[in-house]
Amino acid sequence: MGMMKERFAKLLLGEDMSGGGKGVSSALALSNAITNLAASVFGEQSKLEPMSPETKARWKKEVDWLLSVTDYIVEFVSSQQKSKDGTSMEIMVTQQRRDLLMNIPALRKLDAMLIGTLDNFIDQHEFWYVSKDADETEKGVQRNEKWWLPTVKVPPNGLSEESRQFLQKQKEAVNQVLKASMAINAQILSDMEIPENYIESLPKNGRSSLGDLIYKSITVEFFDPQQFLSTMDLSSEHKVLDLKNRIEASIVIWKRKMNHKDGKSGWGSAVSLEKRELFEERAETILLLLKHRFPGIPQSSLDISKIQYNRDIGHSILESYSRVLESLANTVMSRIEDVLYADSLAQDPSLAVVTWKPSIDSTTPSPTLSSFPSPGEETEKLSSAEATPTSMTLSDFMGWNLEPSEDTNIRRNYSTGNLDSFVKDDEEKIMTKPSNINIKKFSYIDKIDTGGLRSPTSRH
Repeated sequence: MGMMKERFAKLLLGEDMSGGGKGVSSALALSNAITNLAASVFGEQSKLEPMSPETKARWKKEVDWLLSVTDYIVEFVSSQQKSKDGTSMEIMVTQQRRDLLMNIPALRKLDAMLIGTLDNFIDQHEFWYVSKDADETEKGVQRNEKWWLPTVKVPPNGLSEESRQFLQKQKEAVNQVLKASMAINAQILSDMEIPENYIESLPKNGRSSLGDLIYKSITVEFFDPQQFLSTMDLSSEHKVLDLKNRIEASIVIWKRKMNHKDGKSGWGSAVSLEKRELFEERAETILLLLKHRFPGIPQSSLDISKIQYNRDIGHSILESYSRVLESLANTVMSRIEDVLYADSLAQDPSLAVVTWKPSIDSTTPSPTLSSFPSPGEETEKLSSAEATPTSMTLSDFMGWNLEPSEDTNIRRNYSTGNLDSFVKDDEEKIMTKPSNINIKKFSYIDKIDTGGLRSPTSRH
């Protein structure tokens, strides 16, 4: 109780324990609290092994504290009430806000799946880890020059077929968690309002934001996004992020001009509404392709600004919780890939790390949540998942209908922030039909329930 009081006192003071009034907003304080908690709990997850009971208990307890705030973020909904004489009347009652009511249970499931995946490695004996400080002769396989991690060792002939299949099943489950958490995070970021500070920092028109070269490439009569990206210098993370920032800024400018939300003369129109809408759709297509090809790049200036200046506590909690789960899923995925790489090297020593790429299920169709399970069904599925961990995937766990698909090689650990892009030959479809791509029309809440309150629609 004393620890909980200390945590909430820090949140109420906006992380300024001196009481000097220099604290941050409650939303940012909660976001930072969840981020810092995850960093302290999962920061040292360098091996595929169960979390210690103490660490697991601390994570569950403190996350419950922080998520309890959402119990008091409510909205009025209509309900039927029967009086003593049997007559029925419609009244208004309070209910947790719709986006929280749907997303918090989903994120808790993803959390449980990730912790459960680590617990599944309790009885494995076919691979082991050697300290990074060990002698060169004792060291195992190191992937991607991650010198700070312990190296992986497998038997001389590689893993058994049973262990290999077990690892593949775990990888598939974690991959589904990664996709779902990134989709939720991207949708929450799109739901957040664009801060005035960001808008004030924008140039007067999209051409100034993009630069003459990029602007001319987007506004040509016959636009090919694949050809556009091939002409861009995407050789480093910094250059990819810079292009993403420019594209997002131009999209914001064009949307504001189309909606006539700004009365400043500097935002006047020099381009027709139809052309500006076409340019905005092309920019959205490029942005979607960038997120698809480079999912691991840092957050853009727009995302950082939204998180920093957001005042909606519900959005703040959902964004930070989904982001830390995404980070943990990425970590677990990477550890599994380390073991699979060591196994492939044991079977064929001629393989080099530069030619090895993780084969992650990148063609899985978009999951739909039209039939979200009831709390009783969820509990039953959770129990069955604990009983048969190797046979449970996210589709079974969440009640999604996912069609089987073949693995394909990709450039990096694959993930994306838009569930609509998970279709076969998705990138090809984007290339051939750029005019149909419109991220702003996608709503995660609409996938859950087509009726009721809609969350406002527009990152990593």
